Amino acid sequence: MSGAKIESTWGSSYRLVAAEKWKAKSAAMGRDVTEALVNYAQPRAGMKVLDLASGTGEPAITVASQVGAQGSVTALDLSSELLEITAGRARQRGLTNLSLHQGDAHYLPFPDDCFDLITSRFGAMFFQEPVQALSEARRVLKRRARACFAVWGTFEQPYWQSTFGVVVRHVGGPALQPGDSDPFKFSKPGSLSCVLHQSGFSQVDEQTKTVPWTWPGTSEEVWEYVRSVSTPFQPLLKRVPAGRWDEINQAACREIDRYREADGIRFGAVIVLASGRKS
Repeated sequence: MSGAKIESTWGSSYRLVAAEKWKAKSAAMGRDVTEALVNYAQPRAGMKVLDLASGTGEPAITVASQVGAQGSVTALDLSSELLEITAGRARQRGLTNLSLHQGDAHYLPFPDDCFDLITSRFGAMFFQEPVQALSEARRVLKRRARACFAVWGTFEQPYWQSTFGVVVRHVGGPALQPGDSDPFKFSKPGSLSCVLHQSGFSQVDEQTKTVPWTWPGTSEEVWEYVRSVSTPFQPLLKRVPAGRWDEINQAACREIDRYREADGIRFGAVIVLASGRKS
């Protein structure tokens, strides 16, 4: 899939509207994943950081608050529209050390050896050529610097099974089309580590972690949100006959409600954290 096509898909109007509509609750749901990645990456004051596939701005915004005025964060994404959401969030927080760059992780527009740290949350699994993209990440890192990634674990976990898993159980067929973008590309233990090694990284580390993943609202909101923003599952949703939607919507909301607690819908998220160092 070409960069232009990916940008068009990921920056499509329905996804952008949903990202804007649900940005506060989405940020709340993703906060613990961001915290887990930032704690893993350990940004320090004064660092120059690159955040790949930043989307609507995390962990770039959190990292920018940690590296301070003497440091800087560059948020890179294919979608200029999503980066505009990042810009608005940064302005609200008064951040002046965060810059935005529309670009492709496979062809980074930066010189060699210029960043102290690279981060990416839920981005690496969508790189069309992961070895190329991670090799580019290694190229722009300074010697001894790290690249740190958070990706989704298995599809067989509450958030995905209570949403798109319900659709699969009703209409059959695969959840994802073969050859399309796969959020679970690196869910198999060791798979992201393998790509990091192939890309020339050393001191590779990988760990699977379960963190809170809580939606501060209703099951209906979760279902609307996830249908709107989860681009790889759009072919699955298009397979649903019009007459089946009421049945599926009700079933999904029932499944999601199984995880309801007093403060919201508590799914938990199984994620993989992985890193490598440039020798």
